[in-house]
Amino acid sequence: MKYVLYARKSSESEDRQVQSIEDQLNCMKKLAVDLKLDILDVYEESRSAKQPNNRPLFTEMMERIEKGEAQGILCWAINRLTRNPVDSGTLQWMLQKELIQSIQTMEKEYKPSDNVLLFSVESGQANQFIIDLRKSTMRGMQGRVDKGWMPNMAPLGYLNSKDDEGRGIIIPDPE
Repeated sequence: MKYVLYARKSSESEDRQVQSIEDQLNCMKKLAVDLKLDILDVYEESRSAKQPNNRPLFTEMMERIEKGEAQGILCWAINRLTRNPVDSGTLQWMLQKELIQSIQTMEKEYKPSDNVLLFSVESGQANQFIIDLRKSTMRGMQGRVDKGWMPNMAPLGYLNSKDDEGRGIIIPDPE
C-alpha cells in the first residue's frame, strides 16, 4: 500500500506556528519508518481547513488517491486533514468506498472496516473547535467594544501596549 504524507498548519503567516510543519514531518517520517509505510509523496500546506476547497494541495492529494496512485494517508491528527464537514464527508466516503484503505495518525489507524464512527466523531470535534473558536473570538471582540476599546490592532499612529495590570491598551506612537 502506498501512502501520502500530509502536514498542515493553520496559518499562512510565517511568524505563527513556525515549527509546526517541520515537527509534524519529522515525527511522521519516523512513524513511517517504524511502521514500514511506503510513502509516495509528501504534502506540506499552510492553509486553513475551516472552509472546503481552500487547500489546493489537499485537493491534489485527494485526486491522486481517487486515481489509485496511493491508498493511504499519513497525517499528524485528523484535525490536520479536516476541520469542515465537506472534507470530512469526502474522506469518510472515500474510506467507505475503500479508495482510502488507511488513514494513519500518530495515535491510531482508521480503516474502511472499522473506526468509521470514531473518524466521524473526531472530524466532527475538529469542526466544532472552529465553530467554538469563532464564537469565543466574537465574544472577546464584543467585550472589547463594550468597554470602549478597539476590537482589533491599534490604528496607524498608535501602538498596542499593556497597562500596569497587564490589560491591553492602545497608546499614541511616540514616533
